[in-house]
Amino acid sequence: VQLVESGGGLVQAGGSLRLSCAVSGSLFTIYTLGWFRRAPGKQRELVATITRRGGNTNYADSVKDRFTISRDNVKNTMSLQMNNLKPEDTAVYYCNARQLGNLDAWGQGTLVTVSS
Repeated sequence: VQLVESGGGLVQAGGSLRLSCAVSGSLFTIYTLGWFRRAPGKQRELVATITRRGGNTNYADSVKDRFTISRDNVKNTMSLQMNNLKPEDTAVYYCNARQLGNLDAWGQGTLVTVSS
């Protein structure tokens, strides 16, 4: 499985960004897609996940009601709509695919910077 993120950038606090992840490879092995992030000096943390079949979602408390994760199984993409961004959302965002056997695939990451 290969993952390629796009859509990061610089935005002012209160603004919006949309991240996308193109998914390719052995798609039948994937059961969950997700976004993680790593802020400067901090450990990587979960942002949101979505099951590939049922579309069930899960969010970190810090992003609930601001971020929305979605997937398109026809186009083989996953997106993260981020609204009302805060400086503490500044991080490198990574696309993740959890595969059968609990194997993880990761994208290269895309930087999101939120200025105050």
